[in-house]
Amino acid sequence: MDFDVAAPDPAGMVASLSSLGYSLPAAVADLVDNSISAEARNIDVDFTWGGQNSWIAVTDDGRGMTQPELVTAMTVAARGPSAKRSATDLGRFGVGLKTASFSQCRKLTVATARDGVRHVRTWDLGVVEHYKEWRLLRDPGDTTTALLHQIAGSMRHGTVVLWEQLSGYHNTDVTSSDERTQAQFYAEAERTEAHLSMVFARFLQRPARCRIRVRGSGLTPWDPFLSTHPSVQRIPWEPLPLGPVSVRVEPFVLPTPQRLSEAEYESAAGPKGWLGQQGFYVYRRDRLILPGGWLGIRGLRHEEKYNLARIAVDIPAEADADWSVDVRKASVVPPVSLRGHLARIARYTRDAASRSARQRGQVVSRAHGDPLRFAWNVKRHDGRIVLRINRKHPLVKAAIDGQGSKAGDVRSMIRLLEETVPVTALRMLHETDTVDDPEPFGGPGPAAPETVDIARRVYEVLLSYGHTPADARGVLSSMSPFDEQKGFWNS
Repeated sequence: MDFDVAAPDPAGMVASLSSLGYSLPAAVADLVDNSISAEARNIDVDFTWGGQNSWIAVTDDGRGMTQPELVTAMTVAARGPSAKRSATDLGRFGVGLKTASFSQCRKLTVATARDGVRHVRTWDLGVVEHYKEWRLLRDPGDTTTALLHQIAGSMRHGTVVLWEQLSGYHNTDVTSSDERTQAQFYAEAERTEAHLSMVFARFLQRPARCRIRVRGSGLTPWDPFLSTHPSVQRIPWEPLPLGPVSVRVEPFVLPTPQRLSEAEYESAAGPKGWLGQQGFYVYRRDRLILPGGWLGIRGLRHEEKYNLARIAVDIPAEADADWSVDVRKASVVPPVSLRGHLARIARYTRDAASRSARQRGQVVSRAHGDPLRFAWNVKRHDGRIVLRINRKHPLVKAAIDGQGSKAGDVRSMIRLLEETVPVTALRMLHETDTVDDPEPFGGPGPAAPETVDIARRVYEVLLSYGHTPADARGVLSSMSPFDEQKGFWNS
């Protein structure tokens, strides 16, 4: 075999690893992944301002590492994506610690302890570039050693990952007294806190599998589905087969803003806001990979009317390659075999969300809108729900006034009342929403002959009350249930 050894230049490799596009919150999340994989119960993220000497550290009380395990962990791509992993391992490529760290700092130190035996290793990228070798330092220097002692003390088990010479702060003219840059530094800490609350929410929910603190404050999990709210619609989940495993897909339609308190509404908007957070949430071993979006499925765009639609997708770790999970764990591409199913689920979830928002608008209209539109009025009064027939509705008014004495008019009024019982309005005001509410006269679409006959009688009553034919058709076009059906009134 005739060949050349084409080893990458360390400086070029460092530059490549440092430019993978990690945000600071995503990079810290990669370190937290490692802590969770090490079965840590407590994880602390520290941000300490010191101008050019600012630093960030992630400390856990996991099982720690032996010296060979530490060296392996510090080696770039020491294992491939096909390597066998434990059930708690959230990694895939074996580069997360290094790529995440190199994207944020020039000096990475890891100190670890198991059974009281401690080991330390350091990557100083200045040393790597100077010697053009991957020299993994055993002595991090006096300053770093003092910091490690400050952070971990006499830790007997667990790991500290310390970032120094932070990108954007080191080798600049910034000083520790620069209040504007300091505010920016701590704003990044707040963004990181919000990101971790979202990404690791399932680990933080009761019973919590771990506790995560940022700058000493415990994180509150952010549930994108408001799964404990009494008004959330949980559409039955589906298992989608993918080779020997299956993907679990569960759609949710969130409560309308009127069903949420101001605090609930603001929290449910999430880091990206209501419009940005709609769509699919892809989880791998309970770790959130994709927080919203429509997976690039053709024809599915972010639109305000679908703000209530959110869909949980749980992929097994064995399906990483099929979903093209990237190194940063920040994007996925669904397998071709599942895209049709995901598009189908997305469309009916979006329809349900749009319908829920629209129906809530109709509930408000029942209390505040045109009295001709609805056959029923639904209100909340003194803590009770009050349901009344709308006496201003044309058919009802005609019957009361004696103009609707014909048997056909009475039958039409009764059928209209039967078909338009305000189940949705009652749910909105009283109990959990659902997707199986009855649809008046069969729901949207071409009107059935019976519907046309009732509409015709309403039309005739409107004419008798002085409406012009155009006005009467306009009233019908906005009146439930004719507003969602096709007939002579909107042709």
